[in-house]
Amino acid sequence: MAKGIREIRRSIKSTKNTRQITKAMKMVAAAKLRRNQEKAEAARPYADKIQEVIASIASGTSGSKHPMLQKRPVKKTGYIVITSDRGLAGGYNANMLRKVVTTISEKHKSQDEYGIFVIGRKGRDFFRKRNYPLLEEVTGLPANPSFADIKKIASAAVQMFANEQIDELYLCYNKFQSAISQIPTVKQLLPLEAPESNEVRTINYEYEPSSEEVLADLLPKYAETLVYSALLEAKASEEGSRMTAMGNATDNATDMINRYTLIYNRARQAAITQEISEIVAGANAQA
Repeated sequence: MAKGIREIRRSIKSTKNTRQITKAMKMVAAAKLRRNQEKAEAARPYADKIQEVIASIASGTSGSKHPMLQKRPVKKTGYIVITSDRGLAGGYNANMLRKVVTTISEKHKSQDEYGIFVIGRKGRDFFRKRNYPLLEEVTGLPANPSFADIKKIASAAVQMFANEQIDELYLCYNKFQSAISQIPTVKQLLPLEAPESNEVRTINYEYEPSSEEVLADLLPKYAETLVYSALLEAKASEEGSRMTAMGNATDNATDMINRYTLIYNRARQAAITQEISEIVAGANAQA
């Protein structure tokens, strides 16, 4: 019985140490979530403004033949998949990767029909292990990524579409709803849907050198901005998922400690009762 009590006491101590770690990780994730939310909100005005400018130009240049706005027969599809570098984030990566794999299996019969641009070590390792065709990869992103961190992979994907190496491009990321809700999302990035121009004010701007050339320069930047915006949402989703997972782990550790403590008290009481019984029995035997 003494050995059992020592093992229970050791389990209580180990679980308390784990609870301290998960509680600290929850607090860190909460701080990172707040910063990433603020950064995502700060980036929205830029994305909204560039969309407004593109809609204004497109409405004034009817019949634009820019390749990023033109649909063509699909021979090869590209996927930009955003995952995390670290785990301990609940179902954040698993849900996203499951969504991508399901989409690929439904749309394609051969690996020649698609290629993957992956952001994050978890996604890269997943696709490498299963021999999926990787075109570009980015890992080791900081906690607060900047546009420069993903410009290379975003530009490469846009350029491959412009060169007709791929005929459509999809963006795959976790859309942030709240700390406990992240939605795996797969949406078309290229060819771009021309922004709605119904609410665009009919103001005659003069562009230099021309509206067509300005549009040609802005469209790639607009596509890259959408990738960066998705990354910010994915980062907020990651920290929200991690905060929730660590919160659940902390609660589970507390429940385990309570159960171990109850078992420990019962075992200790049983040991004391047994010792008393042995003492009484010995005294009665001598009487």
